Amino acid sequence: MAPAITFAADEISSADTGFMLICSALVMLMTPGLAFFYGGMVRVKSVLNMLMMSFVSLGIVTVLWVLYGFSLAFGTDTGSLIGWDTDYVGLSGIDKAEVWSGYTIPTLVFAVFQLMFAVLTPALISGALADRVKFAAWSLFVVLWVSVVYFPVAHWVWGTGGWAFELGVIDFAGGTAVHINAGAAALGVILVIGKRVGFKKDPMRPHSMPLVMLGAGLLWFGWFGFNAGSWLGNSDGVGALMFVNTQVATGAAVLAWLVYEKIRHGACTTLGAASGAVAGLVAITPAGGAVSPLGAIAIGVIAGLLCAMAVGLKYKLNYDDSLDVIGVHLVGGIVGSLLVGLFATGEGQSEVAGLFYGGGPDQLWKQAAGVLGVLAYSLVASAVLALLIHKTIGMRVDEEQEVSGIDQAEHAETAYDFSGVGGGSSARPNVPVRAESNKVDA
Repeated sequence: MAPAITFAADEISSADTGFMLICSALVMLMTPGLAFFYGGMVRVKSVLNMLMMSFVSLGIVTVLWVLYGFSLAFGTDTGSLIGWDTDYVGLSGIDKAEVWSGYTIPTLVFAVFQLMFAVLTPALISGALADRVKFAAWSLFVVLWVSVVYFPVAHWVWGTGGWAFELGVIDFAGGTAVHINAGAAALGVILVIGKRVGFKKDPMRPHSMPLVMLGAGLLWFGWFGFNAGSWLGNSDGVGALMFVNTQVATGAAVLAWLVYEKIRHGACTTLGAASGAVAGLVAITPAGGAVSPLGAIAIGVIAGLLCAMAVGLKYKLNYDDSLDVIGVHLVGGIVGSLLVGLFATGEGQSEVAGLFYGGGPDQLWKQAAGVLGVLAYSLVASAVLALLIHKTIGMRVDEEQEVSGIDQAEHAETAYDFSGVGGGSSARPNVPVRAESNKVDA
């Protein structure tokens, strides 16, 4: 993913361009899918707020990406830390026939594909903050976070001249730039704003498992565009390898999570299956272009087990990650990024081989450097941004609004009207119990 230069218009491939436009639409669908996934996991009184925290990212980040985000992420490098190109400001200096360097798609297509990544990443953070954040404060945080954190980190990882890119860190589609970045940010913010009222005391069950499964299905579907599309074409088989590995790792992670649940809690839950799928998708994202399908199975199993174990840490360590963003996205991103250094075959996206394929530890330490660099920066910068907002306009709703329901307080709406079925506004639907989120581990 290099800075753009202009080629003749006849070098544009209509097949690759069409493929990438479809992939861009698939990645866009992931944000509403995430909204359903998160929305089903919260209580009835928080559904709309959860949906809106994802949905508003489509508006905010789209505008910022056009104004300056694409330039910061993929413009000419400065100091291996940030990019800039005045032609990219407002996308005003990009001709419709300009081709992205080294590829056969227009620069505008590459820009819109990367835009969908930028939209999704802050939305991932929102799951850790459920039930307690002012919508206006969240919107301001998204503006600041993508500007200070996401755009620079995207340049580090994918922009020519970025320090991680030049070091040789392999991140096919966002293990560091998206998932570790969002997971570390989630941890930074919740350390500032604190725990929900009733954390570890009150039941906080998912209100709709069908919504969760719908969201997980949309995420899985959209992730094929997210992953396979990141090769920016499909003429050499690498995109096909990534497509296959995405499916394989995800299936393996679902099974691993369910086995862990059955052994640990005695039941295989629907939320466990959905969470296992997301864990597998996260872990294969950085690695899928470099490993074989057998390697993808190993990555899926390892990610499914470790993420299933990690979601219970919030009870032991006493931090309130509402919907397990840290346990799934941070842990899954770390697992997938590091395992590249072990399972890379040298026959996929590059000739770089991992430790298990005779490549020695060289790639493993590069992966570790990328993981630690992104994690540390995102954690600290996100905490500082949250603290600034918390000390100025306030990040949290007050306790009474949180207890009564953030939907009504922040949006003047409720997700469901139970008065028409004789239950009144206080009626509670039957909800399934999730082994991981609803049980306080000792």
